[in-house]
Amino acid sequence: MKTLLKSSVAACLLFVSIWSCQKVPLTGRNQFVGLVSNEQMIQMSFAEYKGFMDTSKVVSVGNNDAAMIARVGNKIKTAVENYLIQNNLSHIINGYQWEFKLVQSKEVNAWCMPGGKVCFYTGILPICKDEAGVAVVMGHEVAHAIASHGRERMSQAMAAQGITQLGAIGAGVYTGNQQTMELVGQVLGVGTTLGYVLPNSRKQESEADELGLIFMAMAGYDPQNAVAFWQRMAEAGKNSSKPPKLLSTHPTDADRIADLQKKMSKAQKYYTTYASRK
Repeated sequence: MKTLLKSSVAACLLFVSIWSCQKVPLTGRNQFVGLVSNEQMIQMSFAEYKGFMDTSKVVSVGNNDAAMIARVGNKIKTAVENYLIQNNLSHIINGYQWEFKLVQSKEVNAWCMPGGKVCFYTGILPICKDEAGVAVVMGHEVAHAIASHGRERMSQAMAAQGITQLGAIGAGVYTGNQQTMELVGQVLGVGTTLGYVLPNSRKQESEADELGLIFMAMAGYDPQNAVAFWQRMAEAGKNSSKPPKLLSTHPTDADRIADLQKKMSKAQKYYTTYASRK
């Protein structure tokens, strides 16, 4: 009986995993996301985002740095939305309510939650150095949301813990299901780790690097600035006892920069095409 049950569960998981795959825009990578819907992910994100912002020192929009964050964010948002519409992929951002905020914090970090809620910390601005540097980070973080990396990690974690019912995550949010709530905290716990607690895989980080280059290029920013930014970020990591959280789950500095350089020619084509339309 136990063997039969295990076989049935395995068969169900195999079916769900095949049925629940989608492709990441631009890279074409297959990803497993089907154990939590985009709507559910956004709903949870908005709740976490509000809780974080209610307890944080948000920099006024009248501030020059805060205005720069909003300006760059809106340029990348517009470029990405136009690309998705032109390629019949606008469903990816259904329910998005974009916001671009700057929060007073010494921490070197930034993030974009599912649903388009973007937060930069003042601690990362000296490393960004200028608007182009902000665009590098903005493109990378927005890429995580557009590529559904949060849904992917949540679905993987649910499958690993045996939560196989579609929609279970949504029910858990309201019923207080402990296992489900722990997963929500891991993926969206901005209150504890100021970003995703469940680390992005290196595959996802490399993918966000690639998409980030293209997104900033679409917005009219030269992607060549990405190499200089990540060199500055790597240097910042050497000057402290532990690396900035933005680097904690990433590929090694040398590997990342080499990978960016390999992908630069593709991004430059987007830059040439889109910059000529400005």
